[in-house]
Amino acid sequence: MLIAITYNEHSLCSASYELKADKEVVLAAVTNYGNSLLYASDKLKADKEVVLAAVTNMGYSLQFVSHELRADKEVVLVAVTQSGSALIFASDELKADREVVLAAIKQDDGALQFASEELREELRNNVEFQQH
Repeated sequence: MLIAITYNEHSLCSASYELKADKEVVLAAVTNYGNSLLYASDKLKADKEVVLAAVTNMGYSLQFVSHELRADKEVVLVAVTQSGSALIFASDELKADREVVLAAIKQDDGALQFASEELREELRNNVEFQQH
């Protein structure tokens, strides 16, 4: 199964529940295809090591992460650095975090729309940001 997972992004979808809960199998899947996190067990969607591997590969896999890890600054920074628009899946607190939002818009200017309203307005009015 480990070999299949490294060559096919949908392999985890058809895997047994036991394999979807097997950390080694899921790590192999998400390292190659971050979206495979969708099929992982809830426990592994809350496992920081697994989640970091997924969002490193595909920032948008943040949408499949536990709510607790959507509020983890390290996880969200990795996700938005890979895909700025992944900011949409971050916790409200991190959507208002200047460092996170700046990392997101550095990767994708369009990510600004997902920042908190207050930070979005502040950045739009900031001369330095406008020269970004």
